[in-house]
Amino acid sequence: MKERKYDDIIDLPCPTSERHPRMARGDRAAQFAPFAALSGYEDAISEAERLTLRDRELGEDTIERLDRWQKVLSAIVDVQPRLRLSYFVPDEKKKRGGSYVTLEARLCGFSAAERCITLEGGVKVKIENIKSIESELFSGLFDEGFDF
Repeated sequence: MKERKYDDIIDLPCPTSERHPRMARGDRAAQFAPFAALSGYEDAISEAERLTLRDRELGEDTIERLDRWQKVLSAIVDVQPRLRLSYFVPDEKKKRGGSYVTLEARLCGFSAAERCITLEGGVKVKIENIKSIESELFSGLFDEGFDF
């Protein structure tokens, strides 16, 4: 049988220093934990992967229809009708695009200066971001429907 190199010291106790106490196992492990050489890289990758939708361009006829709806909404704001709205919300993080939201709520306010409506719960929607409006109150009001 072949003699192994370290047989004479393999079973000796591990040397310990009287001057320097042993490092805690957690601290020792932390030395070997992976570090982020590029801080923020993972966040940048996640942001790039996040999908947004483009807002549809409005034609002149749609803009005219929105102007008519602005007048209708300002006239019925006191009635506080229940609306089903689909509208575009620009991205919060200023990324190009955004998302489409469909919401059912009561109309609570209208601002001609800001060109926006306020729904119950304090949700403000710009008139130009509205893509469709539905309400029982509107049945038969216009011939062309409500999708913009």
